[in-house]
Amino acid sequence: MARTVEAPIEESRIAEEHQAVDDSPWATIVWNDPVNLMSYVSYIFRSYFGYPAEKAERLMLQVHNEGKAIVAAGGREQMERHVEAMHGYGLWATVGKATG
Repeated sequence: MARTVEAPIEESRIAEEHQAVDDSPWATIVWNDPVNLMSYVSYIFRSYFGYPAEKAERLMLQVHNEGKAIVAAGGREQMERHVEAMHGYGLWATVGKATG
């Protein structure tokens, strides 16, 4: 009886594709809410992420005007830590795939 070696190759290809997806950047997304003041959101971006005032203000305005902003991108675990921190500050944040 002949054995095929295609299955391990197929499994390897699928594992490689899965790895490529997992390695792509993730994002911390902060969403607009009716509770937090714009100055507070800007302060959090400056104090937690270390952003200069101009960048923190721009991101805060994007959250306010567009409903959300990507405030950080990187590995999934790091983005999950950022989201947890944002929740600790009372901000609504989620992890999502970073785009372009």
